[in-house]
Amino acid sequence: MSQETVTSTTWVVQVPVATVWTSPESPREIDAPGISNPIDLQQWHTSLTYEPRLALSDENLIQSQLLYGEEVLLVDIQGEWAHIIVPTQPSRKDERGYPGWVPLTQLRELPSESWTGNGVAVVKTRQATLYDPYKKPFLDVSYLTTLPVQTKEEDFVGVLSPHGGGYFSVEEVAVYPSLEDIPKGTGEDILKSGEVFVDLPYFWGGMSSFGYDCSGFTYNMHKAQGYEIPRDAHDQAESGQQVDLDHLQPGDLLFFAYDEGKGKLHHVGLYYGDGKMLHSPNTGKNIEIIDLKDTIYEKELCSARRYWEEKEEDV
Repeated sequence: MSQETVTSTTWVVQVPVATVWTSPESPREIDAPGISNPIDLQQWHTSLTYEPRLALSDENLIQSQLLYGEEVLLVDIQGEWAHIIVPTQPSRKDERGYPGWVPLTQLRELPSESWTGNGVAVVKTRQATLYDPYKKPFLDVSYLTTLPVQTKEEDFVGVLSPHGGGYFSVEEVAVYPSLEDIPKGTGEDILKSGEVFVDLPYFWGGMSSFGYDCSGFTYNMHKAQGYEIPRDAHDQAESGQQVDLDHLQPGDLLFFAYDEGKGKLHHVGLYYGDGKMLHSPNTGKNIEIIDLKDTIYEKELCSARRYWEEKEEDV
């Protein structure tokens, strides 16, 4: 295979949510609906009762997730599995991005020159319907799913999808020249993005509006406001601007560690103001806004970081 052939193709996700597994051996029989194509997220999530859902984290089965149309760097193919890197998810695990394994059937190889458009359409609703070229419902995709723009109509935005052409309703997407051109929001804006997902069940490794984990939630709410931050909590805790716990502002990240804040870091949430936190707690619970006072979180709070920027008129 020539170098020209290698560099002229782009690998993209062709299911609404592709889970990034720790190894090809990680999925269990119960996970079959989550590694297929077409994928059945509802069946998969419904079948995962508490114990098998908890095992996703306790047995380190899942690393992260990818959205429809998201690009990956292909490292290797082993049988029916692809070893990939996610460039948009910074991680200490690999300087190129987040590493892991995805079923090859959930990816599609496209000519790189074909995977471009006139800007990008970013899903701004909790979920959105992607319509086929005949404007018939084709696929339900997650919040922040991003596809190249082809055309703009009064009621629809024409996009390029891994399956070819398609459409979004103009009411469900925002169009930008590129992801880098999403206007940077404030801490309050980050919270407004997150409030929409109160009551959404926690999902370990979750990076979609079908279920977020703690750092997946904070990562994506920042992404929605134009900020790319590290994927995992321990990496999020080492970047950004350090904030004194006596000078917290809404939208700051709060970090929690075992042994009353002195042990291993294990959780991250968003400071909501007035001593409250917006977060995706853990398996079996839902995204919530809570008072920190008199909780385990009050005892375990160990540090805070800020990634958002104040608007010039606010300075």
